Amino acid sequence: MARAIMLQGTGSDVGKTVLVAGLCRAALRRGLKVKPFKPQNMSNNAAVADIPGEAGGGEIGRAQWLQAIACGVAPSVHMNPVLLKPQSDIGSQIIVQGKMFGQAKARDYQALKPKLMDAVMESWAKVGEGADLVIVEGAGSPAEINLRPRDIANMGFATRANVPVVLVGDIDRGGVIASVAGTHLILPDEDRRMIAGYLINKFRGDASLFDDGIKAIQGFTGWRCFGVVPWLKAAAMLPSEDSVVLERLAAGERRALKIAVPMLARIANFDDLDPLKAEPQVEVVFVPPGERLPQDAGLVVIPGSKSTIGDLIEFRKNGWDDDLKAHRRRGGHVVGVCGGFQMLGHVVRDPDGIEGSVRETPGLGLLDIETVMEPEKTVRNVTARSLAFDAPLSGYEIHLGRTFGPDCLRPATLIGGVEDGATSADGKVFGTYMHGLFHADLFRTRLLESLGVKGGGIDYRAEVERALDDVAAELEKRLDCDAVFALAR
Repeated sequence: MARAIMLQGTGSDVGKTVLVAGLCRAALRRGLKVKPFKPQNMSNNAAVADIPGEAGGGEIGRAQWLQAIACGVAPSVHMNPVLLKPQSDIGSQIIVQGKMFGQAKARDYQALKPKLMDAVMESWAKVGEGADLVIVEGAGSPAEINLRPRDIANMGFATRANVPVVLVGDIDRGGVIASVAGTHLILPDEDRRMIAGYLINKFRGDASLFDDGIKAIQGFTGWRCFGVVPWLKAAAMLPSEDSVVLERLAAGERRALKIAVPMLARIANFDDLDPLKAEPQVEVVFVPPGERLPQDAGLVVIPGSKSTIGDLIEFRKNGWDDDLKAHRRRGGHVVGVCGGFQMLGHVVRDPDGIEGSVRETPGLGLLDIETVMEPEKTVRNVTARSLAFDAPLSGYEIHLGRTFGPDCLRPATLIGGVEDGATSADGKVFGTYMHGLFHADLFRTRLLESLGVKGGGIDYRAEVERALDDVAAELEKRLDCDAVFALAR
């Protein structure tokens, strides 16, 4: 087995994903063969990893896809063997080693966890093959001791695989001394022994002001501090995994084009919008439930959804259907991606109850199409071409359902030579099952030009690579990376 270290957090959204990506890139720059691993993830932001020997692909968390890029290796389904994709407040779809395993409510899933540990350990062995170092990301917090008996994401994995842990505390949310010291206090001895030290993340200002905080934590825990990481500005260029980040987005400065994105309750793969956010002439506004779509938006993008019918029902409750019709009357443009594409038709049918008890609901009626949900799931990486903008595309598909109708005779893209999507007669509304189309620089530039805005000529993938390098360089300055890597066993 490769040597390994693990980052666990004092809570969710403390910045583990970016820190693991940064440490992976720092290790790569030192000439190490490094890979990422996350035993269990919960996210509707998924990526497609190829499965050797199979035509299709498998799903992993978007974070592990990013971390694989940081490592300079191809993403593998074994880097995230268990992926939970929430479909409701109490239940999730379960993906195991890239493939659909089933669905379960939270309480039922707890009973499944011991069975899933075998898959986790099998994937763990595969990820370690040929690697000098594996950097593992935990999920949530090890302090959730009520979940410890069946845990596969944090200390349940760390103790089973004998991987030393560095604890991450988020000072930006406040109470970081209590969260680190409290974690030490309530962990059982077996788990506490796995923690070799901690680091503080998201510090703003003069880090020396926290010197007394480090002394206090030392007194409570005896743990070593590996460093204080500032707020990493470069991280803004990296895909976010948790939709909780959307709730904290502040309104940006006014720019030439406003793009409105309704924040669906089960929004999926919202990093599709990241390249548009990076454009200097574009303002992307995520509109939360209870607020209206802005009247001055030139483009509305309806993003992917893990529950098309449920989100379509909520779309109407928010009055966004009326806002969208008014937007069209003003000559506005609309793009639907995956679930958002399905919503643009006349109806979405679910005869087998795949998404839940509602078997049919009216669509938004902006495209002359309809969708029928079917059990077989399409999961694959694709290369394609935009027909309207004559530009190459590359991305992926993750969806249930088949869409058909007259507007499909005006497809939006050709995926591997096969027509995909649909376009309205006036060309101002189109939808596609393909995620990642906005990442294509030429397509994005021509789309913006059609909306009267000059594209910035951004090489988005190069920007992501640059951001990973910047994060790694900052961690090298702020952390004792040699000491962190030396922990690995």
